[in-house]
Amino acid sequence: MALKQFRLFPRRFGYYPFIWLIYLVFPILNLQGYSGYKLLGGYALVVIFTVTYRQLYWTEGKAYSAWLGLQMLLIAVLCIVYSPFNFYMGFFASNFVGWYSDLRRFKRAFAVFAVMVVGLALLSFAKMYGTEGIFLFPFVVMMLITPFGIRSINRRRLLEKELDQAHEVIKDMVKREERMRIARDLHDTMGHTLSLITLKSQLIEKLVVKNPERAQAEAREIQRTSRAALRQVRELVSEMRAVSVAEELAEAGEMLRSAEIALEVDGDAALPGVSDLTQNILSLCIKEAVTNIVKHSGADLCRIGIGMTAGEVRITVEDNGVGVGLLDRGTGGEAQRRDGNGMKGMAERLALIDGSLTLVPGTGRGTLLTVVTPRVVKERKDGETA
Repeated sequence: MALKQFRLFPRRFGYYPFIWLIYLVFPILNLQGYSGYKLLGGYALVVIFTVTYRQLYWTEGKAYSAWLGLQMLLIAVLCIVYSPFNFYMGFFASNFVGWYSDLRRFKRAFAVFAVMVVGLALLSFAKMYGTEGIFLFPFVVMMLITPFGIRSINRRRLLEKELDQAHEVIKDMVKREERMRIARDLHDTMGHTLSLITLKSQLIEKLVVKNPERAQAEAREIQRTSRAALRQVRELVSEMRAVSVAEELAEAGEMLRSAEIALEVDGDAALPGVSDLTQNILSLCIKEAVTNIVKHSGADLCRIGIGMTAGEVRITVEDNGVGVGLLDRGTGGEAQRRDGNGMKGMAERLALIDGSLTLVPGTGRGTLLTVVTPRVVKERKDGETA
């Protein structure tokens, strides 16, 4: 079993804990006037103090309070037994007192700290000469204020973290509710229609020999029913929140940037005059294509081209990756890529608006995906949209 890597301080704090270690130079300098066992004892106290400093970044709960109490005791000993100038080490403890998130524990720790600071300040003032003791007063005030400032900063960070978590929960709830709504709508609108088609198809199977004319009429009725069902599906899709191509390109750029893949976009992403339904389906196709590039291509460049003519919208997505074995596919085609569940879903979405997609090798290497859709979805006289 691999040994766990030792870390002096948690990674999330960066260089902040190391900066404070610089101030341990001062108690070491204050020991230079001593010798023998007292000097060795002073060094030992500084070493133990350093250990408490390190442990306070790792522990919590009762262990945290114990290490903080030991640190305060060491400050008091270094100040009383050695030099009154070691009083300034109280800033270490004032920082850690502010880390208590529980208000009752914070008050308790602050009360102990305040008694220590005031008591050491009075003792140090008695040992200092002339006006030296006067300079202690502002430091006492700063030490007593610091825990409140540190606690306020930590509480704000905690609230921001909780707010971010709440936003993620809300996003998940919105997605879940949207899926449930779509499922309910599909069940309510399509369940009866599909049941009707099933019954009529069973009837046709019985009538095809006995009464061919009646079977033909029922078949025509199934066609009308299926077209009505297709229209209902399109209405459901159009009622969903439409994501524009421009919005999807912004998200694609973030995804590619995270994967260290450059993105080049050519054309007008606004697609003026293109319906929300068409833009939504095109956005889903772009998302699927970019996801495939990030996961499978090994590319470092993605080019997305957007073009419009009087009758159609054309989007190309090309990468310079390793490429795959590809097959052309049009609307309703049965050919699939070996990893083609995503591509199959793309083709099925495009079929709703009479669109098509084609996959071919790229100009140099990699893959070129071309998506073509009509600019206007027309309503045919038989009720089926095109």
